[in-house]
Amino acid sequence: MKHIFSDLKVIDCATVIAAPTAAMMLGDFGADVIKIEQPGEGDMLRMLSHVPTTPEAGNDWFWQLDGRNKRGLCLDLKHPEGMAILKRLVAECDVFITNHPSNVRDSLQLNYADLAPLNKSMIYASLTAYGEDGPERERKGFDQVAYWARSGLMDLMRAPGSPPTQGLPGMGDHPTGIALYASIVTALLHRERTGEGGLVHTSLLANGLWSAAGVAQGTLAGGDMTEYRDDNLVYPAMLRPYQASDGRWLQFNMIRNEEMLSLLFAAMDALDLFADPRFSSLEDMWTHRQALGDALQTRIVTKASDEWLAAFADFDLPVNRMAVIEELVNDPQILANDMAQAPEDEGIDVPLIINHPINVEHLPKVGPVRAPAQGEHSRQILTELGMTDEQISTLLDKGAVVGTPPPNTTK
Repeated sequence: MKHIFSDLKVIDCATVIAAPTAAMMLGDFGADVIKIEQPGEGDMLRMLSHVPTTPEAGNDWFWQLDGRNKRGLCLDLKHPEGMAILKRLVAECDVFITNHPSNVRDSLQLNYADLAPLNKSMIYASLTAYGEDGPERERKGFDQVAYWARSGLMDLMRAPGSPPTQGLPGMGDHPTGIALYASIVTALLHRERTGEGGLVHTSLLANGLWSAAGVAQGTLAGGDMTEYRDDNLVYPAMLRPYQASDGRWLQFNMIRNEEMLSLLFAAMDALDLFADPRFSSLEDMWTHRQALGDALQTRIVTKASDEWLAAFADFDLPVNRMAVIEELVNDPQILANDMAQAPEDEGIDVPLIINHPINVEHLPKVGPVRAPAQGEHSRQILTELGMTDEQISTLLDKGAVVGTPPPNTTK
């Protein structure tokens, strides 16, 4: 089947989650993605299924999630012949993706200025922790440090006076990967119109700041953050979660006017609350939001969450139940929209793979294909470059390339 990016050649010279996610997305739409790994342990993403901060499932689910739909080439980029192979691939590629720190790019001569002369039409996609310029340009950082902490998002997401909120693994990386993908696709459209390649970039810090923009922009506009924090010492009654009799939590949102409040109170059989002088207007409800929240909680706790969801649905109110992540395995809404799908590749030892959220009607995605073993396609890719079995064997012997042995040998 022909896909939108079937003729696109992509070099994924990146590690862990965010930048490789952009490459995976291109692969999901049909691009030929070559995953470059260094000899040894390879990409750290391979290990993330087996660390204490992720669920242990006895398989490499994280590697299959973000490493799917790629071919694997293992090169020693410190070896002259390993680097020469990479440059040959760069000369023929459409997109080159990297998130190597600036000092590594400098030492290996992998900056855009180094590679652009090899391929003027190439899109060079750069992901950094803190941005291409500025005093922190060379500072190392990952999701938790750059996206969450440095952007201020970690501070904004905590309850007043509580310790900083910690993000989940990949929680900032995955949206940042989508931003890098969007940058690449924008540049590909520009190239289609002009023939010009170029440098595109984003950073974990930029994406963390963008995620916090609903409050951070208010600060940049001169908003009073002291007043904001004081106001939020008590959370708005219409934005807080409530616990039902079965222990499950319900989240309210956007109950923003008297008409919707009337519907909410009717659904809860709580119209008597309007008779309370503390709740006679929206302004009074804000002033007495703690008391209103407590009053709503005493009603919510009298019924199970299923009963409340049915009642709120009858009035078309924006209320839902907080999911427990284990329930998503058989969630009909997720399965009906292919947010997760069963892989057709029998080599994937995972029953469902979560899809990225980009969908284009009439442009099918490639079904998840098993993420490569380290250097699994080294011989195949070098053969496509015109090398003979003898030349490939020599490179393997020198350690410039790591991969499967040539046919009919025991090496």
